[in-house]
Amino acid sequence: MAPTIPLDKNSRRNRGAQMDPPNRFESTHIEKDAPIEAWDDPEKTVNTQVMVDHARTILTKNSSPDICFTYSINAYRGCEHGCTYCYARPSHETLGFNAGLDFETRIMMKAEAPKLLREALMKPSWQPEPIAMSGVTDCYQPVERRYGLTRACLEVLHEFRNPVSIITKNVLILRDLDILASMAEMNLVEVFLSITTLDRDLAHNMEPRTPPPALKLQAIRRLTEAGIPVGVNVAPIVPGLTDKELPKILEAAAEAGAKSAGCVLLRLPLAVKPIFLDWVDHHYPLRAQHVRTLIEDTRNGELYDNRWGTRQTGEGPYAKQIQTMFQIFKKKFALDEGWPDLDVTRFRRPGEWRQRELFPE
Repeated sequence: MAPTIPLDKNSRRNRGAQMDPPNRFESTHIEKDAPIEAWDDPEKTVNTQVMVDHARTILTKNSSPDICFTYSINAYRGCEHGCTYCYARPSHETLGFNAGLDFETRIMMKAEAPKLLREALMKPSWQPEPIAMSGVTDCYQPVERRYGLTRACLEVLHEFRNPVSIITKNVLILRDLDILASMAEMNLVEVFLSITTLDRDLAHNMEPRTPPPALKLQAIRRLTEAGIPVGVNVAPIVPGLTDKELPKILEAAAEAGAKSAGCVLLRLPLAVKPIFLDWVDHHYPLRAQHVRTLIEDTRNGELYDNRWGTRQTGEGPYAKQIQTMFQIFKKKFALDEGWPDLDVTRFRRPGEWRQRELFPE
C-alpha cells in the first residue's frame, strides 16, 4: 500500500481537488491573499449545488478516432465523484466554472434528458446503433440517486429497444437491475465497471465519493448473476501508484464474473495536470517525484500528449511494459472472451410493432 499522510487542517474533506486552477477562458481570477482559518473555510464542508442545464439536445456525436462509440448521453455536467484524475474537468471551464472544486460541487443536470432522447429516437433520420452512457461524466454519480435521469433514459432506450453501453464506477447501477436484465435478454446492453485500485485508502483519497473497491466487485458479481454482460475498465492506470495492481484487479474482476477488460493510461489534459500533481504532493509527498517521473517516461518526457492513438496508451518502454502486462493477464484470466455485438435489429419506434402485427409482410 502506498504510504500516505493523514488529512491535515488544510484538506478539503471528501473532495478530490485540493486547488482551483484559473479558468483558461477567463481573463481574471481570484487569489486568496491570506490563509483562511480552518473553522471559517466554507470549502471544508461545501455542499453540492445542482443547477438545471437547458440543453436542446441530448445525443453527442463523437469524432475522435480512438473512441469506440459514435453517440453518447451525458445527463449531467460535472461529477460529484471528485476523481482527481478526471479528464472531463476542463469541460466545466466552458460553463464559467473552474475545473477544481466547481467541477465536483456545481453539477448541471439536463432535466429534459429523457424527453430529448425520445425525440431523437423518433426522428426518421436516426439509424439504430449502440449509445454510450458516461462518455464524459458518470451517469450514476451520487446526484443520480435524487434525480433519476439515467434510469429515465434507460426506460426510453428499453422502450425503443436501442442498445446501450454503460461505463460507471458507482454501484448505484444495481438499482436498475430490472431494466438492465430485461435489455440483456435481448442483447441490448453491456456494462463496464471502472476499477482504478483495490486499495481502499488510496481509492478514498483519489476518488473520494465513489464506492469502495470491494463494493464494485460485488456489483460485477450481481450484474453477472442477473445475466448482464459485464467487463472491467482499469482506468486510469497511474504510474507509480496503481500500475502494479493491474494483475490483481484483473484477477479479482474475473473471479467476480467479468468477461472483458480494458485499460487507459492516466491522462492529464489542461487543468487536470496541476490538480492531479497538487493532489499527489498533498497526499503522497514521498512518492510525488517518482510518480511524476514515471508519467513523463510514458509521454516522451512530457506530462501529457494529446495525440489520437497514443493519448490512451502512452508510448515508450514503460508504457509498453504496462500494455504488455495488461495483455498477458487479460488472457490469463479469460477476460479476452468478450460477448457478441449488441443487437440493433430489434429497434422499434412506439406503435411500429402493432402495425407490423396487423400488416405482416
